[in-house]
Amino acid sequence: MSRLRGLRNHGLGLAFLLIFAAALIGQAIAGHAVFNADQASSGLPGISLARYVTSASFAADVAENWQSEYLQFFLYIFLTVWLVQRGSPESKPLDDAGTESDEQQLTGAHARPDSPAPVRRGGWIGSIYARSLGLVMGAIFLLSWLAQSVAGVAAYNETQLRELEAPVSWSQYVTSADFWSRTLQNWQSEFLAVASMAILSIYLRQRGSPESKPVGAAHTATGTEG
Repeated sequence: MSRLRGLRNHGLGLAFLLIFAAALIGQAIAGHAVFNADQASSGLPGISLARYVTSASFAADVAENWQSEYLQFFLYIFLTVWLVQRGSPESKPLDDAGTESDEQQLTGAHARPDSPAPVRRGGWIGSIYARSLGLVMGAIFLLSWLAQSVAGVAAYNETQLRELEAPVSWSQYVTSADFWSRTLQNWQSEFLAVASMAILSIYLRQRGSPESKPVGAAHTATGTEG
């Protein structure tokens, strides 16, 4: 019973991790089929699934999606500190824009016995911890972007060599139209999704969801979750 309760208490995170794993496996299988079809059309032999999932082509596709997602989170976390959206549960109350007071944030003299250890300790450790979520999201974005660029140039050069054309350097690739076309097509979709969520949640509801206002809340209610 306690194990079932533990699973229930972590159900949201576990569910999304399982969905992520299933999607990643599906991407590997579908991507492998597409890759081998392209190989066959070029008169080249196919490769195994194991070789494909360790290839630069697969790594570039995965990292490309990851970096756009973590860029979205990074920007959303930092921009929502200062920017508000009237009527949206995704926004803080209109008068709370900014980093807020120690009392509101339970820091400094207002830290509680059950506050995280860095908060109780204070100083530079507490200051870093106070920004740790955004910093980690930003770091993951940068690492994913770097992984995408490194794997991407390797995959790009494989294609170049297969077509008997000269390979390019990393710096040439990250300033190329191919790289930014792949990158920006993901970024724009992420930004549109966040804007849609912030704006549509002003007028639409999902009963029981913390991402929605209570069903009967006024459209002008801001920073209120159901």
